[in-house]
Amino acid sequence: MSDTLLYPDRLLPSEPSALAIARALFKTIEHLPIVSPHGHTDPRWWGGNAAFADATELFVIPDHYVVRMMVSQGISFEALGIGKGAERDRRKIWRTFAEHYHLYRGTPSRLWVDHALSVVFGIPQRLSVETADDTFDAINEKLLQDDYRPRALYDRFGIEVIATTDGALDDLKWHDEARQSDWSGRVVPTYRPDAVTDPEFEGFAENLIRFGEITGCDTSSWTGYLEAHRTRRKFFLSKGATATDHGHPTALTADLTSSEAETLWRRINSGDATAADAEVFRAQMLTEFARMSCEDGLVMQLHAGSHRNHNDHVFGAYGRDRGFDIPRRTGFVEELRPLLNAVGMDTRLTLVLFTLDESTYARELAPLAGAYPSLRLGPPWWFHDSFEGMRRFREATTETAGFFNTAGFNDDTRALCSIPARHDVARRCDCAYLAELVTTHRLDEDEAFALAPLLANGLARETYKL
Repeated sequence: MSDTLLYPDRLLPSEPSALAIARALFKTIEHLPIVSPHGHTDPRWWGGNAAFADATELFVIPDHYVVRMMVSQGISFEALGIGKGAERDRRKIWRTFAEHYHLYRGTPSRLWVDHALSVVFGIPQRLSVETADDTFDAINEKLLQDDYRPRALYDRFGIEVIATTDGALDDLKWHDEARQSDWSGRVVPTYRPDAVTDPEFEGFAENLIRFGEITGCDTSSWTGYLEAHRTRRKFFLSKGATATDHGHPTALTADLTSSEAETLWRRINSGDATAADAEVFRAQMLTEFARMSCEDGLVMQLHAGSHRNHNDHVFGAYGRDRGFDIPRRTGFVEELRPLLNAVGMDTRLTLVLFTLDESTYARELAPLAGAYPSLRLGPPWWFHDSFEGMRRFREATTETAGFFNTAGFNDDTRALCSIPARHDVARRCDCAYLAELVTTHRLDEDEAFALAPLLANGLARETYKL
């Protein structure tokens, strides 16, 4: 298989002594199994195992990193196969992508796509206007083969376990299909209750009705609503879930009295809640979910700090996940204090924190994780899921939180072929960082070799109980 697009020592240090150590470290972890404890791959891929239609469906349409870059240069969503009146000619969409591939120079998307083209599909040349048609045909020809169906790619990528992200109302039927098949891959769901937790989520009132119906709980009462979550969490646990995920605008938490919470819930449930009520309710629910995690053992993840659907027109016309979720300033110290005062010292709780506000790494997140036994720092997320972002994360957090208060790496992607590429980048970045600690005599060499596999998959496996 050709690997000519990829320089063997990419992302490793240029200084000779550090390079030698980094090479040796990487050699020991390069082919370790991939543990993917948080991501957004489509459960139908694993349950149905249908072939991907074409290169455009695989690389362009579902990848908001790819789409947003071209949209930022004035290319319409329709030209990329999205929305009403969308271009239907997949080859034409691919040509548009190829024509604008220069836009991705220096970005992680370029690393991921080059890796997929070279390593997964054996294509020796970089994507361009001149190579567009040949590349499109080569990918499509391989997608007709059984070796390029989702389950085969899972096996080929060396994935040990992968978690999807599933709404509280999902029936998880595709997880059942995968588990009941003769395939040995391990795919687990993750409980994401935002649609029935965020009063500002579209369709919230209707979602609550459905929530009550599928759980058999009286969601018109505060106690019944909480019981519905406990019931649903048990269902997810029965399907193999080990974690929950919460995509809140902020990290604000609250710890109201029972009567205060009941009063707030009545306003929320009646539809008369204000924006301030909605924020306090989300805050209260984070603390409630932390308490539930102490009870049932589900690892809790908080992805805070994204202004989702920043452009109203884009959201209305094209829906969620179209590249218009923008990072915002996010605080954690005061915001998490109510939750941490309630259960932060409880060793049954594991709360993994993610941020898009890098300024909080050294000032807030590392000191918090370096004190509370319940906290772990999630890896760089979204806009910072890159070599430079990973490097900044290690430099800002290691001296205060160490390595063992971090949660390892997760790829957090819906683009299947980028999974091995993302783990490759993370492993190279960590080997480069460890090598420089050794060459500056902050770490013994044997310690670096002990840490490398933990950073590659061991900490993720341990944190997420996989």
